[in-house]
Amino acid sequence: MHVTPTCPAPLATLSQPAYKIPAFACDTHAHVIADDLCRYPFILGRSYTPPSASEDHYIQMLNTLRLDRGVLIQISVYGTDNRFLLEVLKRHPERLRGVAVVEPSIHDNALDAMHDAGVRGIRVNTMLRGGVGHEHLEVLAKKIKRLGWHIQFLINANELPLLLPRLRKLPVPCVLDHMGSLPANADPDALEFQALRDLVRNYGWWVKLSGAYRMGLPLNRLDESTVVARSIYETCPERMLWGSDWPHVNVEDMPDTGKLLTLLAQWVPDERMREQILVRNPAKLYGF
Repeated sequence: MHVTPTCPAPLATLSQPAYKIPAFACDTHAHVIADDLCRYPFILGRSYTPPSASEDHYIQMLNTLRLDRGVLIQISVYGTDNRFLLEVLKRHPERLRGVAVVEPSIHDNALDAMHDAGVRGIRVNTMLRGGVGHEHLEVLAKKIKRLGWHIQFLINANELPLLLPRLRKLPVPCVLDHMGSLPANADPDALEFQALRDLVRNYGWWVKLSGAYRMGLPLNRLDESTVVARSIYETCPERMLWGSDWPHVNVEDMPDTGKLLTLLAQWVPDERMREQILVRNPAKLYGF
């Protein structure tokens, strides 16, 4: 019998980032979760059960960390029911963009409505129940190409080498979540690391420098993510993004989102390059 674990709530008090955040900085990876389970029910068989993480709470987090923009990702516990995501986006057309989860049978009219609401991509998820896998990649890519959208992948990097022939042919921009889910001790010469670099260097893929606390590290040793994060960043700074991953679902120990933003300065010490990652790169990908 499947037992669905519950998640702790995000911290109410956050550390301030240890450097000046540039104007129009963007958090490219977060989720919102309604507190009305009757109106917005979770799917059965989900991988975890999160507490609510409201629209107001997310906006408060952005304001606290001096982040002017955000990108909301459809969370797996809602499956392909994007209603709450779209409602939140419509209330913040200048500040927020979104990434939806859709079935390959979705109609063009539904995609157009999502675009008008601020959606700029779709997510493929092979790591958590409730997502859409890579079985229909080509169909989905064809459907979204006319809109200029991208495909975002929550995928374990060890899947990349086998998928490379298909991934290289996709006719739309693509994004890897959480540094490809590489562990902190990843071997730079391993096939999965080489595949990630190949997609970034030669096929224009983007990578989210996020999820350090998902790399097999305790919260007091997140600085040990620096070797992998910097190696990915140096592959192509013009294709790097930063995301908070707020409200940090599917974990037992809750990280401080402010400290995660501070960690970016350790990965990318140059202030001008951090500005590119926080401002210019997401403005280009998400159309701010």
